Amino acid sequence: QVQLVESGGGLVQPGGSLRLSCAASGRIFSINAMGWYRQAPGERRELVAIAFSDSSTNYADSVKGRFTISRVNDKNTVYLQMNGLIPEDTAVYYCNAIIKRDSWGPPYNYWGQGTQVTVSS
Repeated sequence: QVQLVESGGGLVQPGGSLRLSCAASGRIFSINAMGWYRQAPGERRELVAIAFSDSSTNYADSVKGRFTISRVNDKNTVYLQMNGLIPEDTAVYYCNAIIKRDSWGPPYNYWGQGTQVTVSS
C-alpha cells in the first residue's frame, strides 16, 4: 500500500559527494517524518538524519556539518546531501518514513529497500 523508492547510491572517493533520494507513494494521508538510516557490515542500523513534519531535523553526531536532509512535502520526497564523505560512511542507506494512511488510524513505519554507498579510493 505504501512504497519507498530510493536512488542515488554508488561509489565515491573520500572527500566526494553523493545525493540520495527517496520518494514515498501509495496510500498516504500524512507523513510524520522521513529520514535516513544506515547499516555497515557487522554493525547495527543507525539513524543518520531525520526530518519531521514541523520542519525540524536531527542528525547523528558523526554526520553533522557534512550531511543535509531536506524534504519536499508536496512530492512526499526526502533527500540526503552527503558532502565530505569518508570511508566510515560506507554502508547500506535505508530510507524510513512514518506515515498515516488515513486520518483516523495510527502512523506506520515504512522502509525502503536500501542503497549502497561506498567511499573508497
